[in-house]
Amino acid sequence: MMYDDDGDRSVFAEPYSRSALRKSSRKNPRIYPCPQCGRPNMLTAKDKARHYVCDYCADLAEGFGY
Repeated sequence: MMYDDDGDRSVFAEPYSRSALRKSSRKNPRIYPCPQCGRPNMLTAKDKARHYVCDYCADLAEGFGY
């Protein structure tokens, strides 16, 4: 699990899951496609800046396939 510097999990979309994606908000909307699979509206600007992929693609890459 990844944390911000102060250990605050509230910035994550699913704070107690494997997901590292950030919470969607008016200032940080989920409007970017996943760079791996191309599905629209999967990432926020903060996710994109960190070069993240959607949870589905991340799980596949980490061996947690569906």
